[in-house]
Amino acid sequence: MPRVGSLEFQRNFGEYQHQAQREPVEITRHGRREFVLMSADQYDWLKAAAQRSHRTADAPDIVIDAVEQAEMSAEHAALDELLK
Repeated sequence: MPRVGSLEFQRNFGEYQHQAQREPVEITRHGRREFVLMSADQYDWLKAAAQRSHRTADAPDIVIDAVEQAEMSAEHAALDELLK
């Protein structure tokens, strides 16, 4: 994601507006991330995706059972180290 300081963003708003149609643009202030400019379509997609999310506690028993019985492929065993 492209990153731009707030002053640069203000000076070249039109350029970043066009860029945000293709991909989100991160806007920083004093070196810290403050805002993300994105197209309305990207925002609508994110909003819809958030509404499709469900709480684990609300999952049906059959889903919980399937997750509890699931086993990870041996090729991903190294990922366990990341949790330690």
